[in-house]
Amino acid sequence: MTAKPVLWLPRKVSAATIERARRGYEVILNEADTPGSAEDIVAMSAEADAMMPCHSEVFSADVVARLDSRLKIIANHSVGTDHCDLPALKARGIAVTNTPDVLSDATAEIAMLLMLGAARRAVEGDRLVRTGAWDVWSPSFMVGKQVTGARIGIVGMGRVGQAFAKKARGFDMEVHYYNRTRLPADKEHGATYHATLDSLLPMADFLSLHCPATPDTRHLLNAATLDRLPDGAIVVNTARGALVDEPALMAALRSGKVAAAGLDCFETEPGGNPDFSKFDSVFMLPHIGSATVRTRDAMGFRALDNLDAFFAGRQPRDLL
Repeated sequence: MTAKPVLWLPRKVSAATIERARRGYEVILNEADTPGSAEDIVAMSAEADAMMPCHSEVFSADVVARLDSRLKIIANHSVGTDHCDLPALKARGIAVTNTPDVLSDATAEIAMLLMLGAARRAVEGDRLVRTGAWDVWSPSFMVGKQVTGARIGIVGMGRVGQAFAKKARGFDMEVHYYNRTRLPADKEHGATYHATLDSLLPMADFLSLHCPATPDTRHLLNAATLDRLPDGAIVVNTARGALVDEPALMAALRSGKVAAAGLDCFETEPGGNPDFSKFDSVFMLPHIGSATVRTRDAMGFRALDNLDAFFAGRQPRDLL
């Protein structure tokens, strides 16, 4: 009988994923569910044929250089691969896959939640009720910004951006987007394309980020780009924390240039940026964009599909 490939699961993925993985692989599961350190990754590369990491496991060039030759594939439990040095892994002959498609709607839902919460002062209102401080009402009380019919600017019109645009159209929002390439007309659904970020920003009463984090997009939102937004704009980020210059965003919040923000990701994770807690106008979540039962199962199964194909001698569907 041929021995099963050994699979390291550095994080506790969904129960359904673990159950399926154990049917096809000898699974080494990190029951502590703590992020795998560089030393953990290097050590496990000598014991495992495959790994299913999350974005918490970082495959830097230094780590990749020290990986054991036993490791053949990294099947990421994520869409983003900014935690992987892809050229270094390719040079070592290690296959890398991700899990596109399956988390688009869940992440778009969180972006909608953040946009609505930021626009309608959810943080401030929730605290007033919870603390028993709500003792007044008037027509001028807790007035926020209306979403319906407003202009939404979307940066990055990939799968998540398109899913968010679909939901925004349900609020009769006027959709504008900036993307590296223009979408085919049948996927635009009436959205207005902008060839440059500078063209998009002045149109964005609301701005939602859905692009990957790369050296080119780091601090894409900074003092200069924030200044191009309409006064009182609302910023939403469910993509990656590196896209936003956090001190610049806080300065824009203090000045009123940006009325509010909804953030699911931060430059430092876990933990976020405690300075944002000084702002009632910032609605924050702990990077849970894809955290639904259905999506977690789908992500795990997509990663396992890639592993199954690889060990059957086929090209994985999501090979990078």
